[in-house]
Amino acid sequence: MTTLPAFGPALPEIVMALGAIAMVLYGAIQGERSTRTLEIAALALLALALVLVLRGEGKVVTFNGAFIADGFGRFMKVLTLIGAAAAIVLSADFLRRDGAMRFEFPILVILATVGMMMMISASDLIGLYVGLELQSLALYVVAAFDRDNPRSTEAGLKYFVLGALSSGMLLYGSSMVYGFTGTVSYAGIAEAVKGGHPGIGLIIGLVFVAAGVAFKISAVPFHMWTPDVYEGAPTPVAAFFASAPKMAAMAMTVRIFVGAFPGALHDWQQIIVFMSIASMALGAFAAIGQSNIKRLLAYSSIANMGYALVGLAAGTAAGVQGVMTYMAIYLATTLAAFACVLMMNRNGKPVEEIGELAGLSRTNGWMAFAMSMMMFSLAGIPPLAGFWAKWYVFLAAIEAKLYVLAVVGVVTSVVGAYYYLRIVKVIYFDDAKPAFDKGDAGVRTVLLISALFVLVLSFLPAPLFDSAAAAAKSLF
Repeated sequence: MTTLPAFGPALPEIVMALGAIAMVLYGAIQGERSTRTLEIAALALLALALVLVLRGEGKVVTFNGAFIADGFGRFMKVLTLIGAAAAIVLSADFLRRDGAMRFEFPILVILATVGMMMMISASDLIGLYVGLELQSLALYVVAAFDRDNPRSTEAGLKYFVLGALSSGMLLYGSSMVYGFTGTVSYAGIAEAVKGGHPGIGLIIGLVFVAAGVAFKISAVPFHMWTPDVYEGAPTPVAAFFASAPKMAAMAMTVRIFVGAFPGALHDWQQIIVFMSIASMALGAFAAIGQSNIKRLLAYSSIANMGYALVGLAAGTAAGVQGVMTYMAIYLATTLAAFACVLMMNRNGKPVEEIGELAGLSRTNGWMAFAMSMMMFSLAGIPPLAGFWAKWYVFLAAIEAKLYVLAVVGVVTSVVGAYYYLRIVKVIYFDDAKPAFDKGDAGVRTVLLISALFVLVLSFLPAPLFDSAAAAAKSLF
């Protein structure tokens, strides 16, 4: 007699999937007038899922080892759900104002979030791929959601083609790992490579898996889609891409390498170190010449994923703790930065050039302060939260004797500070441009909450760091 799997650990995902089905039916019956109702329903679903995630405790494996609920997963799911909720709030008035809003948007965000949560909790390669494809299929549509805009259509097409390529690489790598270990379970793979001497076939499979996950976190050399998609997609969509999917993809990356390949640390550590150094360097230098704020934030995102990978390269509990702390702070600063970009409107038309921020301090003081604080934080200038984020990952790298990686990280942080501080200079010292329109209430709310979070963490980082430490231990 076959026993049913325990559904309790996967209750947040099940509730959201059923909610998405109900939303599709309601939207199909009610048509466009259901948009506002579905936005509220999506936020309610995300809030319910957040409560269910926070209620979980302990470490539970179910669905024949394909799904794991643990402290690490809960921490990263909370960040993912917050990012998805913020994206819906940011998108509501913007997309409706641009005539692009259709009732499918909140449904696609919910479906993508279900896939992200599955990615975070997947404990075998098949579960991982199912979650990854559910997320990706929704994101392909979201990227091209403004279908009357050629740039948005181009962004969606680029993301689709390159995403399909990366999924194929991940699948090929997974098949090779299965072929050389005889299992798709992370625990089984870890047992198979326990001796610390994986064969050449398994290493090749590991490289392909690393290439597949590198695309999802937009790490070099699989970053090429990021600037074009961020610039071409509607700004709230770019904010979504920069937040929730990054949380899930980084969690997936950490769980694969730490959970499935602890015995091959020396082999995958070299791959992660290369991706980290290349991402930090490209993100720092390529952003210098950018004049479009969304492209600059895209290169900033690439660099930030490089800094987060510094913690993973250490391969220790302290390193994973640093990654989790970094991603939490990155989420808040990125949401605040994109909220500022969404407030850059004149006469109802969005402007995206950095020069349009000139003299913002004299026309909108609190927005200028918030934007400048985010730039200082992203640059890693003490005592702001971004400094603590980098401090923890660099400290983990030094403890793991990865001195070159830590030094490169510090140097690229100094280079990156140039283009962040250039924005502050434009805001406070250039001749003032005409004032922006008054921002939407939802956008202002996201900006205020994110800015307060960064401000509080700047002086009280311990609670976040302690939570990350407790969650990281569940992986080891």
